[in-house]
Amino acid sequence: MPTRPGLLDCVERYAAAAPLPDARPVPVGALDVPVGPPAWPHPARPRPGAGAVSADDVRAAAALQEQEGLPAAVEWIVQRTPSLDAAARRAGLLVSHFPLLVVDDPVEVLLPAGVRLYVVGAEDPALPHYQHLLETGFAAHHDDGTDDGTDDDPEDGADGATLPEPRAAVLRERVASGRTVVMVAIEDGEPVGVGSHHPVDVDGTEISEIVGVASSPRRRGRGVGAALASALVAQAAETADLVFLTAGDDDVARVYERVGFAWLGSTGVAARPPERPHG
Repeated sequence: MPTRPGLLDCVERYAAAAPLPDARPVPVGALDVPVGPPAWPHPARPRPGAGAVSADDVRAAAALQEQEGLPAAVEWIVQRTPSLDAAARRAGLLVSHFPLLVVDDPVEVLLPAGVRLYVVGAEDPALPHYQHLLETGFAAHHDDGTDDGTDDDPEDGADGATLPEPRAAVLRERVASGRTVVMVAIEDGEPVGVGSHHPVDVDGTEISEIVGVASSPRRRGRGVGAALASALVAQAAETADLVFLTAGDDDVARVYERVGFAWLGSTGVAARPPERPHG
């Protein structure tokens, strides 16, 4: 556990500042709801100092989000706002907890031989494809050598999977302005890993969140993901005073521990349950 004081405060201040270039915060009870373009949504979060969050607050926040075409979603630090778990459940949302980690003692991990890493520019035609792979965990990336009939347009990446144009446009603007940094690992001309971090100036101090690392299924077990995470930390730490992330589960958190992250707490996430298929 990191001994540096005030880390949870830093993460909360980052979370409050991160949406501001894209969205205006709308107070709803004890929550702030960032209202902005649906192409790049931000979750509602508890407002520091506003007190306990009620189920009515969550219902009203979700109603506003859906009215604005945004997903109904709330995020919080579990240790700071314990009341939100029960409130979100009473409001009908599905609640999950994920490990919250910060960089404590960075470890350099080298890429496997033959894999090269680079930072993706805003005008790179493959940028939306790389982000799509990151967001889907390479689920749409066909690594079995079969032909699925998709168009191999380089604008869309090797398998045709890419982002919707509105989201791609926001991504390009974020990369151009430095608010998103995307890294890709390439082997034999194909992406085998993608990761990103989002630096934010918080009261004159830069803090960055690593928002995802994904590797190709057939390349897993070779250390690509750990090496990519290590490189993201090193790149972010050049200017950021604090680097943190929320891991997908305990097993993923242990991978991040190997590159110098330490557990800080838990991130709570509440969202609408997935609709069951009819029939």
